[in-house]
Amino acid sequence: MTTQPQLPRSVAPPRLQRAAMLDRVEERLRGFLDEEHRLRRTSDARGAGLIESLAELVAAGGDRARPLIFLTGYLAAGGDPDRGEAVDAAAALELLDTCTLIRTDVRDNAALRRGIPTLHVSRAAEHERSGWAGESRRFGESTATLAGDLALAYAERLAARLPAEAWRIWDELRTERAIGSYAHEAMAAEYLEDPWPGRCISGCDRGCTAGWYALRHPLRLGAALAGRADLDASYDAYARPLHAAWRLRGFLDGGPEYAWDAQLLREILLEPEERDIAERMIHELVERSCRTATNSALAAGWHEELATFAARVASHDG
Repeated sequence: MTTQPQLPRSVAPPRLQRAAMLDRVEERLRGFLDEEHRLRRTSDARGAGLIESLAELVAAGGDRARPLIFLTGYLAAGGDPDRGEAVDAAAALELLDTCTLIRTDVRDNAALRRGIPTLHVSRAAEHERSGWAGESRRFGESTATLAGDLALAYAERLAARLPAEAWRIWDELRTERAIGSYAHEAMAAEYLEDPWPGRCISGCDRGCTAGWYALRHPLRLGAALAGRADLDASYDAYARPLHAAWRLRGFLDGGPEYAWDAQLLREILLEPEERDIAERMIHELVERSCRTATNSALAAGWHEELATFAARVASHDG
């Protein structure tokens, strides 16, 4: 007879466990970047300036979505909340996110990120104020891209202690993120991008930037680090319908990834009856995720937390 794996008893409610670990992630990010800046500022003042800009962007906050989802998967799998590798992996995910945001801001020529000037804008302004040689815009974009490279290098360093199976998923995650981002940009450039998330609803496929990178991979990484390979299929089954519900909610409510074309499509297609059908579809997708969580062998209290998390992700203000 097959026995379920023995899970450690929770010493605190799930959200408090996760919040405590997120606090440690913040401390790790701050301490890591402060130490890098300290080591550079006497020997390479210009290099220290790049680290300072990166640290400022990280310190500006954000939702820390990938660390939160990773820690959810890790703790729900019975992972040790005191384990340093889990904190480092969460910090690595945040730096990988930071790299992606910097490059997205350059590509979109965004002016602000997290309430402060984007890195390429601030560096271009510094170039212009200083009267340096060359074109300010190109200097800002190139130095911002280098800051993204630096964030990626730091992420790799923090992830270096991951055990073999967790590293395999980390490697898959970062690869799929790059390929998925390219596919998204190529489809938009070719006028092939469809704002209606039909592919997500029918089953998100390989290379889907949002589904694989935002939810599925961080959860699986958490399970792998906790030594729970048996949860890989469960986390996959939990993440896919939840991702679809989130994308559908974004389409209905006009999330940040849905521009004028999505608004036009909503106005053309979504009469009250169709909107009601879409709302029911979101409800059914969330219910499917919740059933998967209920039937999975998770640590005490985490069945309910994953169900609550699924409802929050797909809510109007999620």
